[in-house]
Amino acid sequence: MPPRFEIDLDLCEHITADAIGQPGRRVFYLQGWEKGQPPATVLIEKAQLQSLAIGIEQFLADVARQNPNLDEASHDYVEEKMRIHAPVDPLFRVGEIGLGYDQQRDLVALIVRELLTEDADPESGAVARFWCTRTQLRALSRWGAEIVSRGRPICPQCGQPMEPEGHFCPKKNGHKR
Repeated sequence: MPPRFEIDLDLCEHITADAIGQPGRRVFYLQGWEKGQPPATVLIEKAQLQSLAIGIEQFLADVARQNPNLDEASHDYVEEKMRIHAPVDPLFRVGEIGLGYDQQRDLVALIVRELLTEDADPESGAVARFWCTRTQLRALSRWGAEIVSRGRPICPQCGQPMEPEGHFCPKKNGHKR
């Protein structure tokens, strides 16, 4: 069965991630667009964005090792420009994320696949490919890490997020701070 739909943004004018809502209740998005087109937005989980930020840095390090003549990708970004744009109408919830590199064009593909139910055909989900520069991808990595860090503080004992009204910490035998 072919995918429900495929989106190929080749070449993204901009790619970003963001979160909407209060810490503990935030919803995370990944968004990209081509010049003159409406944004393509997908829902991601906080953990996916955190893993993506780390994965991008590892991926770009591998690309640089395999292609030593490439200029280093800048990690600079402007926060106001990294915010997602309306409409924020997600196409699907992301289940899988992958990265690919086209050496001839010096472009990276960020590939996201739709999260499917257990009984669905794995090939039937929607797919979006965000083709971007290495610099755009590195900015996404740094910005994504920043967005994730703006959430609830992490308990130094158990590593779980702490709520403003208190925290049940298994390592402290359940005592609230």
